[in-house]
Amino acid sequence: MRRLLLAFALLLFAATPALADHRPLNAPLDRPLNAVVAAYEAWALADDPITAGHEGDRAALSRLPAVTPAADAARKRALEGFRARLAAIKPAGLTPEVRLNRDFLAWTLDRRLNSLAFDEARLPFNSDGGFDQDLNYVASTTNLDSEADARAWIARLSALPAYFADNVANAHRGVAGRFTQPRATTEAVIERVRHALAIPVAEDPLLKPFATLPPGVPAERRAALGAEAEALVGGRIRPAQQAFLDFLQADYLPASRTALGIRSVAGGEAYYRWLVADHTTTSLTPDQVHALGVAEVKRIRAEMDAAIAATGFKGDMAAFVAMLRKDPRFYATSRQDLLEKASEIDKRIDDKLPRYFATLPRLTFGVRPVPAEIEDNYTTGRYFEGAPKQGIAGGYMVNTSHLDQRPLYELPALTLHESVPGHHLQVALGQELQGVPSFRRNADVTAFTEGWGLYAEQLGVEMGIYRDPYEQFGRLSYEMWRACRLVADTGIHWLGWDLAQARSCFTDNTALSPLNIEVELARYVGWPGQALAYKVGELRIMALRRKAEAALGPRFDLRKFHDAVLLAGPLPLDLLERRIDAFIAQGLAMEKH
Repeated sequence: MRRLLLAFALLLFAATPALADHRPLNAPLDRPLNAVVAAYEAWALADDPITAGHEGDRAALSRLPAVTPAADAARKRALEGFRARLAAIKPAGLTPEVRLNRDFLAWTLDRRLNSLAFDEARLPFNSDGGFDQDLNYVASTTNLDSEADARAWIARLSALPAYFADNVANAHRGVAGRFTQPRATTEAVIERVRHALAIPVAEDPLLKPFATLPPGVPAERRAALGAEAEALVGGRIRPAQQAFLDFLQADYLPASRTALGIRSVAGGEAYYRWLVADHTTTSLTPDQVHALGVAEVKRIRAEMDAAIAATGFKGDMAAFVAMLRKDPRFYATSRQDLLEKASEIDKRIDDKLPRYFATLPRLTFGVRPVPAEIEDNYTTGRYFEGAPKQGIAGGYMVNTSHLDQRPLYELPALTLHESVPGHHLQVALGQELQGVPSFRRNADVTAFTEGWGLYAEQLGVEMGIYRDPYEQFGRLSYEMWRACRLVADTGIHWLGWDLAQARSCFTDNTALSPLNIEVELARYVGWPGQALAYKVGELRIMALRRKAEAALGPRFDLRKFHDAVLLAGPLPLDLLERRIDAFIAQGLAMEKH
């Protein structure tokens, strides 16, 4: 009944204030489309208990997603049914927000069906993450507010061994079809699983939620629930992890592909073309993306040279970077010192936000260290989204290991990207949208979300967050990092490059530490196409802003532009462009009146 009520509520789609449509909601021509969207919404939440739980479905908190071939076959039938229903509804006459739902749903259905057609379940892990870490991530953002919540979490833990077995079976199909990760990625995952098995059971990340049980749960019940979960981890989950490790060593490693690029697997050329289109949400070819990266590297390098000159340093970039790596003023003295410096930058940004954003999220965020169990092979920072309906704040995760590899001159750009006005602001605003279906609010549109994060780094210049040429250089080094991604990802997966060729863009043009470069390269090898989204998305958002500024002239309002970009949730780039065109048209119409 809860799900039916939710689906009914989602029929009331409201346009954002900046682009309001004054026709009645649920107009007659909208109703068939609204019915399809509501049906898809109910099905999608039933199919994805993790998202459903974040959306407030208490029953979903005890379940994990089904990942078997039979479940995928059922998904395919359902998705094809929704696509047929959607195709029968013509866009003419739909109110703008409902038209957006139609087009976004069409994109979502095509995307999911393509993923199933390529049988991506055969690659259930990479060096950056995978099924073996899925529930660890959920644990880090889970609060248990009652004994019922604890019992639901224990039920999820009970389901985890079968989840492992089903994913291992999918990877077995990858071995049979020679659709595998390269050897280096497999070796990294083996080390990750070994590390997980070495953690004492009582300190397992899966048990962390029990520390959040409130005092209202009697102490003896808290102890009993924790003991039950600990026994489950030690008695059933650790054997499942060991079975995964045994599979990796005995079966997967010998079958791992010898070439780095995904183009080398059966059907790999078509698959990478689709990955490029999917992650960038554009029609760019791999060759076009590579050329774009080469051009951006050249442009950004000139700006980096100017930033070096502004510091007064006499010497080339290699000498400048060598100096930066040796000077202790550019490094934190302790883990806590790094967290405190990130927090101070965040408060300086908070002080500026109202001048640049008309709408800010209610949800707060914290500055937290990356969990110790994953920090060694983890990126410099990341954002963990919160869950407003579960009372969970967002998290700006700072990697506090290897302090000599975490230069402070890069910290402002990282902070702008991962917290505000980057991922936290964008994600939290999306989560708080009213009348927008969850498949839009929770959509994984990397070109939008990561493009916005990189745009936020650029916005920091206008906001005055970078205080000296060193921090400007750090920002440019980060931007160069994303440009080199275009070069390296297409180089590895399309042009057949080895790691040395891919590494050279970073070593020759950025100040990234050697550790960060190696972590990043491992990520690109094991997760083809994803890294392309950042720069492509940022360039499109910047182009749309310039378009709006040119069209509206003195009437351009940056705060309203940011509302237009953010207050529909994450969008594929062509739909974002259509939304900004409507924003421009509305502004021009107001000018005429």
